[in-house]
Amino acid sequence: MFKRLLILFCGVLMMCTATAASAATVTKLKNGLTVLIQEDKRFPLVSTRLYVHAGSGYEEPREAGISHVLEHMVFKGTKNYAKGQIAASIEELGGYLNAATSFDYTVYIADLPADAWKTGLKVLRDQAFFATIDPEELESEKKVVISELERGEDSPFGFLFKNLQQQTMKGTTYAWPIIGYRDTINSFTRDDIANYINKHYQPQQMLLVVCGDIDEKTVLAEAEKLYGGLENTANVTPPSIVNLEKLDSTGPNVQVVEGKWNKVYLGISFPIPGFEDVNTTGIDMLAQLMGGDKTSPFYRKYQYEKQLVDSISASAYSFERAGLIYITAVLDADKLDKFWPELMKDLSNLKASEFKDEDIARVRLNLEDSLFRAKETLSGLTSKIGLFEFFFGGEQGEQNYLDEVKNVNREQLQNLIDTYLKPERLKATLLAPQDSTVSETTLTAQVVKNWESEEAAKKLKKAEEAAGKKETIDLGNGRQLILIPDNTLPYVAIDMDFMGGDSLITKKQEGLSVLAARVLTKGTGSMDAPAIEEYLADRASSIAASASRRTFSVSARYPARFSKDILKLFTQMVQNPTMAEEEVNREKTDQIAGIKLREDQPLGLATRNLFPFLFTDSIYNYYHAGIPARIEKFTQDDVDDFWKKQKAMPWTMAVAGVFDRDAIIAFAKGLPEPTQKRPEKFVPTWNNDRIKSIALKDRNQAHLFMIFETVPLTSEDTAGLELMQTILAGQSGLLFNDLRDKHGLGYTVTASSWQSTITGFTYFYIGTEPSKEEAAMDGFRRIIKEIQDKPLSEEQIKRGQNLMRGQYYRGHQSLGSRSAEAAGLATAQLPLSYNKDIVEQVQNLTPKDIQEIAKKYLNVDKAYILRVAP
Repeated sequence: MFKRLLILFCGVLMMCTATAASAATVTKLKNGLTVLIQEDKRFPLVSTRLYVHAGSGYEEPREAGISHVLEHMVFKGTKNYAKGQIAASIEELGGYLNAATSFDYTVYIADLPADAWKTGLKVLRDQAFFATIDPEELESEKKVVISELERGEDSPFGFLFKNLQQQTMKGTTYAWPIIGYRDTINSFTRDDIANYINKHYQPQQMLLVVCGDIDEKTVLAEAEKLYGGLENTANVTPPSIVNLEKLDSTGPNVQVVEGKWNKVYLGISFPIPGFEDVNTTGIDMLAQLMGGDKTSPFYRKYQYEKQLVDSISASAYSFERAGLIYITAVLDADKLDKFWPELMKDLSNLKASEFKDEDIARVRLNLEDSLFRAKETLSGLTSKIGLFEFFFGGEQGEQNYLDEVKNVNREQLQNLIDTYLKPERLKATLLAPQDSTVSETTLTAQVVKNWESEEAAKKLKKAEEAAGKKETIDLGNGRQLILIPDNTLPYVAIDMDFMGGDSLITKKQEGLSVLAARVLTKGTGSMDAPAIEEYLADRASSIAASASRRTFSVSARYPARFSKDILKLFTQMVQNPTMAEEEVNREKTDQIAGIKLREDQPLGLATRNLFPFLFTDSIYNYYHAGIPARIEKFTQDDVDDFWKKQKAMPWTMAVAGVFDRDAIIAFAKGLPEPTQKRPEKFVPTWNNDRIKSIALKDRNQAHLFMIFETVPLTSEDTAGLELMQTILAGQSGLLFNDLRDKHGLGYTVTASSWQSTITGFTYFYIGTEPSKEEAAMDGFRRIIKEIQDKPLSEEQIKRGQNLMRGQYYRGHQSLGSRSAEAAGLATAQLPLSYNKDIVEQVQNLTPKDIQEIAKKYLNVDKAYILRVAP
């Protein structure tokens, strides 16, 4: 589901250098199918999308979830591709295949190397028009979808939105979740799905988008050949516009749902018109002004100043025919009595006149900036132009939106407040800890009291040449600067990686490095945190810090025209951070809240405990985010002392984008000069206890990890481990095909790996029903035995090799991905070409090589088992 399509992809079309994309061409075929083609030669890649104007908002009540089930079934076999071959046909070429269902559309996605674009067109056509819908496969996939549904119910945020969506959109086709309900999902037959396809999957209701390193005329000819002969077999009658006046206006309605939560998760919604309404641009701006980021009044007052909440935000979710303003907050139960009435008072007294000129200008800038940043990757650009063409009239729609953003004024904003933020339309849901004494009656009375109701490869080399040559400069005394010029877009990405992080603290100081990272960017000189947030927002920029187990990072992302401002602020933050006591206390509270939030979610709880379970000593045994009781005791002096140690450590900085070389060198020389050496390497001790179970009550699913000790990044086996993991993972991977497709044991089944220059591990993961745990573990063991006993096929090896190559290219499009990679590799004392070298080494591996890797490392008898279950 997209959060307000226009917010994600709207803004101003801006001119780039000669490497930028050319103008798009739009052609309507004789059968009404629209084809949008845009040439973009920056990368040797092609992104393809097929949009179908049908989603959950087009369903009948008895069909709730059928659009999403169909999205699953198109991967289970088509006229020209047997089960398992669809994803394999894309991944074996190094591509990526996926699909997504929204309220108003379904989109089929294929990203491929440029020389394989025809395959993408063929596969998407087969999925949309020639799915076989085998009855046995349907029964199996229903279990997978139910598992996905249960997984969503385990998340407090998913549960909250689903509940409010149902209340706010009651009486409309937006009232049910995209995924549907258990009873409707289980009721679907092959005939039901076939009837749905015949009703909605008409060429006249579709848009094909192809963007990338292609020739427009050649692509159009192929699209005509593959899609032009498809016939419309039915007239399509779109659902009618939702009449907001007919929606429930008997509020305010407040619902409290108690459960095994550590916090109160609160959501408030008001109905708004669909995104074709003239008011939706103003509503977007209003939501952003209320609580869109850290410069907003909601954040400033409730999270930063009064510290009543752990998080708070406001958003506009606009669908095609209706939508909702959605306000969320997470807080401690004992703070609700103070927070709730004050929020209601602020909402009731909200005045557009209180928004400052700079606030409005900032929102305009960031809405415009979002479009430009979407163009950084081909996938982002393809989705942007596709959605605008499908719903908003293409490039003219973009220009219209930009004009509306520029022209929205306070009078219009006030009219929107008066029209849509009405207490009789208010719906609220609160997920509260058990025995928290939160009262629906009291909360509802406070709404009424405080708010009076109105009514009760080759191309890759060329791209690299266009981007400029990398340059590594040794500044001396443990300082290294890497320059990556790229003039494609007028942006800059900086990543500065220090050695240090958790290696500078003791076991009793777990979480201190994370706390220091949180506080570092919250003040310097005369600028406090709110001033910094405004300063950065006014420049559509960001500066962030993070800590890991062996490093500490400071990064910046900003438009090149603001380089002087951002470099100055970056220097001040690193050299002279304020580390104010009030900020330390505030961030301690937020850090503890984040831990509790993570522990409310099964996967978060599992990954938090992963390293402390696997290792019994060294920094790998630390709870990286810390222990709440210890975090409470940290002082301003603790944070100051840590930063003094940290900034004295050796560092590497990578800068990518449009920059003045001399200015960047001067900037780097003005940063801390290291006085300490790199920390000594260590050998962590692996745990002798190999099984750990964690209980998380009142959840639907069990989450299982089978983990195997491997080797450091510098091992000659790394390429083989990466290829094995890639073959096991993915939609056409061995684990997915067996445990999910064949046996319906879980929605998410995958393999992944982690390596450092010291050690590493590979793990299998599945989320499944508690009753299927043993079957899932047996499935892991069965797959392992198969790949140990018999070499994989050449086709499977080739798929993995191509997939790794495609993932490498796709993952290196953004400036930030390249600067972060360069800084990280250099800090680890690995070659800057390390990741690319691994991809190349993989191309020479054989089935026998992977069989030996599996025998060497996938030892079931020595595997670690981590389990989180009800």
